[in-house]
Amino acid sequence: MAFDPTRPFLRAEGLEHGLTEKTMRGPGYRRLFRNVLVASTTPPTPLQRVRGALVLQCEAAWASHVSAARVKGCPIPTIADEHVSVPHQKLRRHHRGVRCHVGDPAGVVVEKGMRVSGDIPMFIELSGQLTLVDLVVVGDWLVRRRGVTPEQLVSACTKSRHRDRRKAMAAAAFVRRGADSPMESRLRMLLVLAGLPEPAVNLEVRDDAGELIRKYDLSYPVVKVAVEYNGKVHIEVIATWEDDLERRADMDDEDWRLVVVISAGIYKDPLRTLRRVHRVLLARGMPGVPLRLLDDWRPHFPGFADAA
Repeated sequence: MAFDPTRPFLRAEGLEHGLTEKTMRGPGYRRLFRNVLVASTTPPTPLQRVRGALVLQCEAAWASHVSAARVKGCPIPTIADEHVSVPHQKLRRHHRGVRCHVGDPAGVVVEKGMRVSGDIPMFIELSGQLTLVDLVVVGDWLVRRRGVTPEQLVSACTKSRHRDRRKAMAAAAFVRRGADSPMESRLRMLLVLAGLPEPAVNLEVRDDAGELIRKYDLSYPVVKVAVEYNGKVHIEVIATWEDDLERRADMDDEDWRLVVVISAGIYKDPLRTLRRVHRVLLARGMPGVPLRLLDDWRPHFPGFADAA
């Protein structure tokens, strides 16, 4: 291929194509890793950094773990290093900022011009890097966006020989169809880990003609309780705000109780969210609701230090 400085390249490759050390140290080029550069006219992106990590490896290498997730656009927390895998121990190359693993090339696919771990192998790889809740978020996203099924995840984790397969199996057991957003997945996990009954995901309510009237993010239809996450769009977009008002009026007419949760109710004060939902479910006589909430949610959400 012709030399293209807008794509990550090795310093030695730049020298071969007429660039000088002084030029590559100048403002026209940006260093991604040691001896890996790219033209500074190109915007820095996660995808560009993954390409740079692969430049340092052999041709048999592929982006794996969080790097594969970045290529796919998967919702993951910020993790500094890039991760690549090679098929054999002897092919591993160690560089600052790049973690190199040994993996099975059978699950490798090509996306955006790069070799990356397939969806299910990536899910299992991430079990060693993400928390239970973050991994469930990834699993729900794979079901929603990539056509993976919860059953496929459970089956693959059961058969896997990966060292973190048990963590992957634990997360796969919580993956569900229908979750519309990462925050809905987090909210569901908050409720379940606290010992509350698992809510139905995106329950559809239809009229006598079968036409969809409304849909609830999380709900307990037995006692007509809905728990929903509202992001900024519900406030900042007037049409959405008006739709919410009409929807709540219809719910009141049908005796549904709506518990609205915002980001602070998950990231700042999840205990308050749990107490609100717990109180409503007890008042409505929901079967299987414990009198006391479990503490299993605390290691995964803010508030762990306040356990006492």
